[in-house]
Amino acid sequence: MTARVLIVDDIPTNVRLLEARLTAEYYEVLSAGSGPEALAICQEQEIDIVLLDVMMPDMDGFEVCRRLKASPKTHHIPVLMITALDQSSDRVQGLEAGADDFLTKPVDDTQLMARVKSLVRLKSLTDELRARAMTGQQIAIEDALHAMDAISASGGSILIVDSDARHAERVKSYLTPEHQVDILLEPADAVFQVSGASYDLALVSMSLGDFDPLRVCSQIRTVEHTRNLPIILMADPADKPRVVRALDLGINDFIHRPLERNELMARVRTQIRRHRYALELRQSVNNTMAMAVTDALTGLYNRRYFERHLHLMLGKAQEQGRDLALMILDIDHFKAVNDTYGHDIGDAVLREFSARLKRNIRGVDLACRFGGEEFVVLMPDTDIGQADIVAERVRQSIADKGFEVGTPRPLVVTVSVGVSLNEGQADTPESMVKRADMALYRAKRQGRNRVIFDAA
Repeated sequence: MTARVLIVDDIPTNVRLLEARLTAEYYEVLSAGSGPEALAICQEQEIDIVLLDVMMPDMDGFEVCRRLKASPKTHHIPVLMITALDQSSDRVQGLEAGADDFLTKPVDDTQLMARVKSLVRLKSLTDELRARAMTGQQIAIEDALHAMDAISASGGSILIVDSDARHAERVKSYLTPEHQVDILLEPADAVFQVSGASYDLALVSMSLGDFDPLRVCSQIRTVEHTRNLPIILMADPADKPRVVRALDLGINDFIHRPLERNELMARVRTQIRRHRYALELRQSVNNTMAMAVTDALTGLYNRRYFERHLHLMLGKAQEQGRDLALMILDIDHFKAVNDTYGHDIGDAVLREFSARLKRNIRGVDLACRFGGEEFVVLMPDTDIGQADIVAERVRQSIADKGFEVGTPRPLVVTVSVGVSLNEGQADTPESMVKRADMALYRAKRQGRNRVIFDAA
């Protein structure tokens, strides 16, 4: 995933070192030598993440961060603070200023890239939610961003997963003055625990005996209503390789043991506030989306919404040099279902198909009913390999299990899929749809129940 990174540091040597590391990973890099210059760039350009030095003359990094987070236009930009300071109080001050994370100099390359990737993913999801809100009603997105100021990070519901009862109780004692905390001493039961409760955050120990802590995190992510649950790992310095892997897999944060109370509280508040803000954005999108842009039968967005959103997202992808994939899906032999069983059964098939489609695409993907038995999925920041994985997962989810829709036996349903990719500045929404449609017809001609990419 490419991104536009702003490095803010008054020492040119530091800027060049970071720029070389990030450019080697194909990130687009901008730089600013002072706080005011950084604020101006963030106001004028689309920035995906800010790497911010703390010790700068005139305006230090803490003040720059506070101003970025106070502006509706830049509030959503992730800030990764980079500092020579290694005191817990400095980390707490950075988190309280609104920083999303921090690294200590000298910067470790592996941790740097893992943190950048994690925060870029967060920015991508936030951008997609904001774009959907703007597409649906052209609503004032600033109002949604202001909601962050009113969101409280206290009174959270927290789950501690730790096989060491004494350590878990100590962590709980740090948090209980402000939050409701449950302790789970059996890591294998994590899925059952999160399924039966509504948590704002999970704290997972990296020391779980014979049980893999990353598997616990993965299992939490498989539960529908905790898929976006923030997870903080409690790790020893020796756990660095696994922590880096966890961050690359999408874990939100980590804290080193022995835990410092104020840093723990600051990180917990940051993650809970971010989680509640994401929920607020999603709820705002749901509440403000008019019926004119949704399909009454399936609950998916309709063709009108899709066409407007495709135009917006393709323009953004071209402006920032990002990938974009589009797939068109057509239920095989659907007319025979209506002719044999009636339109009520056909409608039930469409509803079940839509439910499986939504379950098997990613959170940033947009599914729409294109018309009749045709559906489309728009996939931002998606290359050919990622698009193939998503398309095949959807196809298999339809074909592998019969549809129980009130017929004597479950109906065997399959789907044909055509996929096109953004080809650059010359591409248009119409050309992307046409290429995906042509690939879909090839899938039909080649026997159906398959995924075909456009040949361009």
